[in-house]
Amino acid sequence: MRSVKERLLHSALFEAGGLVLVTPLANLVSGHGLGKLGTLGVALATVAMGWNLVWNRLFDHWVPSRRRSVLERLAQALGFETGLVVLTLPGVAWWLEIGLAEALWLDIGFVVFFLAYGLIFNTLFDRVMR
Repeated sequence: MRSVKERLLHSALFEAGGLVLVTPLANLVSGHGLGKLGTLGVALATVAMGWNLVWNRLFDHWVPSRRRSVLERLAQALGFETGLVVLTLPGVAWWLEIGLAEALWLDIGFVVFFLAYGLIFNTLFDRVMR
């Protein structure tokens, strides 16, 4: 099982890399300004870091091996993203001044991006930290 220090490093690297990649993409797709999206991204990253610590601690308890199958990696990423959407959807709609349905579609785009990113990042992180 990972230490709290390792989980903090994991969360910080994951969110920083995600912000750098997704903010410009969200700007191109949504038309919302980089400043507004960047601020939202930092807020979401903060929530995501807290949720990441909770979710991955639970997942490590359920699946204690660092050598996880693709299906286990998919379950890890999907569980994280589903929880994050539930936690953040109202805030996204409020901040961008859009309806919940539009916010959900935007979140679905984020989920697709972060599912792929999470699968790749978590696999590489585990290989480096062995």
